[in-house]
Amino acid sequence: MSAPTRHLDLQLLRTFVAAAHHGSMTVAAHALHLTQGAISQQIKRLEDSLDCLLFEREARGLRLTASGQRLLTQATRLLGLHDEIWRDMTDTQVIGKVRLGVPHDLVSTFLPPVLKAFSQAYAQVELGLVTGSSPALAETLARGDVDLALLEEPVGQSKGECLRVEPLVWVGARAGQAHRKDPIPLSLVVETCAFRPVILDALQQQQRRWKAVFEDGNLDATAATVRADLAVTAWLASTVPSDLDILGPAAQLPALPSFAINLHLPQHTNNLAAVELAAHLRAHLQRHG
Repeated sequence: MSAPTRHLDLQLLRTFVAAAHHGSMTVAAHALHLTQGAISQQIKRLEDSLDCLLFEREARGLRLTASGQRLLTQATRLLGLHDEIWRDMTDTQVIGKVRLGVPHDLVSTFLPPVLKAFSQAYAQVELGLVTGSSPALAETLARGDVDLALLEEPVGQSKGECLRVEPLVWVGARAGQAHRKDPIPLSLVVETCAFRPVILDALQQQQRRWKAVFEDGNLDATAATVRADLAVTAWLASTVPSDLDILGPAAQLPALPSFAINLHLPQHTNNLAAVELAAHLRAHLQRHG
């Protein structure tokens, strides 16, 4: 008699991959729109079915075990193949237009490989890009002027799908002195910048005076004022240019919170190009998180 066939539950694998990429059941729960308890139960079911421990629970989050590392590589490949087969076999032609809203600072960091891969896969789709601050893009999405958007938002304070969580860090010139000035000079991209309220609140909590050096919406000009040591700014850690410094505790600046990069796609959209672009964004940001 042959041994009974055993099957992997793809939903459990998706939950595992999300928890592994985010390093947190709480963040994975936000990303998958589930409760933290549901995430924990699904991980436990997967561990029981494979008869191995996949995560070590630590104070700072989740750490993959050796078995978890091995499964993550294989599960990512399996889920990618599953989604590719599904797209091929459903034979749904993706055509038309899709407009994506993206914050200024993510355009040159995350987007190029995603847009290149999407354009190669769907050559008949006309792709449009709208940039702005996250609050402004949220309004643009609500008006229907873009089909989907990536928004930088406080962790856990959004109905969007959390693709990645990153620390917000202070940024200054190499060996710069701007952070020592009083009032501290700030260079912010726009007045509606999503980071502005938490930056100013952190300075107020520390009773630090500040003044605006630059604020008109041009990311390159903002970076130029920082490079010239005329001001400091705050960006997501992965978007900081290599020729600028992340200012650590020695700078004696107030701690800043982490931010989520959330994907917003209208739930009942009939734009298949938007759905496929969302899949590309999801795969890239989670894989390189």
